Amino acid sequence: MKGNQLLSLLFWFISNQYASARKPPHVILIVADDLGWNDVGFHGSNQIPTPNIDSLAYSGIILQNYYVDPICTPSRSALMTGKHPIHTGLQSNVLVGAAPYALPTNIKVLPEYLKSLNYKSHSVGKWHLGSYSYKVTPTSRGFLSHTGYWTGHEDYYDHTAQELYGPVAGWGYDFRRNMSVAWGDYGNYATDIFTDEAVNIINHHNVDDPLFLYLAHLAVHSANTYSPLQAPQDAIDRHSYIKDENRRKFSGMLYKLDESVGKVVEALKKKKILQDCIIVFTTDNGGPAAGFDLNHASNWPLRGVKDTLWEGGVRGASFVWSPMLKSAPRVSKQMMNIQDWLPTLFSAVGGKTSQLDSMDGMDMWDALSRDKESPRNLMLHNIDEERLISAVRVGEWKLMKGTTYGGAWDSWYGPDGRTGRDYNMTDLHNSKVAQALASLGVPMPSDEKIVALRKEADVTCTKPAKASPCKPTQQVCLFKITEDPCELNNLVFKFPDIVKTLEGTLRMFNSTAVPPGNKPIDPRADPKLWDYTWTNWCDYVEGGCPDSVRDGAETEKNILWDLELQE
Repeated sequence: MKGNQLLSLLFWFISNQYASARKPPHVILIVADDLGWNDVGFHGSNQIPTPNIDSLAYSGIILQNYYVDPICTPSRSALMTGKHPIHTGLQSNVLVGAAPYALPTNIKVLPEYLKSLNYKSHSVGKWHLGSYSYKVTPTSRGFLSHTGYWTGHEDYYDHTAQELYGPVAGWGYDFRRNMSVAWGDYGNYATDIFTDEAVNIINHHNVDDPLFLYLAHLAVHSANTYSPLQAPQDAIDRHSYIKDENRRKFSGMLYKLDESVGKVVEALKKKKILQDCIIVFTTDNGGPAAGFDLNHASNWPLRGVKDTLWEGGVRGASFVWSPMLKSAPRVSKQMMNIQDWLPTLFSAVGGKTSQLDSMDGMDMWDALSRDKESPRNLMLHNIDEERLISAVRVGEWKLMKGTTYGGAWDSWYGPDGRTGRDYNMTDLHNSKVAQALASLGVPMPSDEKIVALRKEADVTCTKPAKASPCKPTQQVCLFKITEDPCELNNLVFKFPDIVKTLEGTLRMFNSTAVPPGNKPIDPRADPKLWDYTWTNWCDYVEGGCPDSVRDGAETEKNILWDLELQE
């Protein structure tokens, strides 16, 4: 054997021995609540600086063709299970604090899978996947600890959640440390509590064990109706140039979220484990813009808002960062859905996806890491027969039937954030994230590269001269979404065969759907009966509550998963 062949063989052997001995990476999954497409700087807006978020994005892979579900509970269930909400019974609306149902406990979730690989999993922040009984709360679903809240939103300071759903128009304290009500956190700003807890978990983690940290922020979701937009005054005052008062308050909330990302990355660096991490950042759904849900996010130039099936409701701001990503930095055009994270992360940390239960999610790790073609070519945005809405994407085409709120939120909402201010490269390079990356010897890309990445991650749309507008209250809508991401031109009458094909795809999906698991609100859950706290009331009331767990084999026997539909 020649000398260079021997050296090559030796190098291959050593590399493989190192790879097999290498510890699984730590996984940090950060979920922003109600963050709009246009609320992050890396998508082109200059209005509200997000230097820490942007620094990670530019150093990783920006997911430009990435989709979420239109509202919270469905999206988070897909994230945790790898299954579309039509296959878990959570496709219709969101869970409320007084409803006695949850994500079924017979469906395994991400921390339960990771436990088989010896991961230590901790949950910080929002849950919103059920709380009627202790068995459906985070510490019974694979997490060793949980600091946060169970319902869909809360006041950022007093941690009360107001849920105006009859017959229980409830108001109560909703903050827990594991199963205990955490009265001591009253008065402290939620984003700071979650940041401090995440940093504390990192600081006290035994680095010999792989860590899964699920950091699900309240920000930038609106709080209770009587004070919806809340941030420390100094965070708001940093953006005095924003004339709209509500957007200025929103900017303070977003500033604290960005600050949190910086502090978490800094803690990972100080613990000397940053180089061994995979960090995922994602929103849970599109942004509630222009006062929707009393909030002021921006999805510009995408159409629609949260809880609509327009791109503004389902196209998500997201990226992934890790030294393991061989093709970073870049902007990914690969089609991806939030339900893909479970098999993708399980694969990335060394798990065999063949050991996972059947699911809709697809393993994207090789495609992302090596810039290969996405295994995904279709995705269901949702089918909700109670609201008579559905939408599906197949390749470059999107079909949409029906709309929410009678079409009241079917427009395009700013601000666009492109004028009046320049993008601040100095803040970017001075951010905690940029400094942490530099300490690893992986400094930020050059300014020229950042400008190029940012331009590629931006969305621009030009309305065709003879565009046919979509009126979903009157007709089915078809878009060539790769060319028309702003949904300006309805092609339903030009491509009837495409419409027929996509309607057939919707029918196939619908034939595999399990019925919604929604249950009526239980008056016994009213916080006023429980010292004005939201609690797991079914564990205490006489007779308890009927179990929400379905027979898994029975409900899944007719399901065709996404991969099977593609075949």
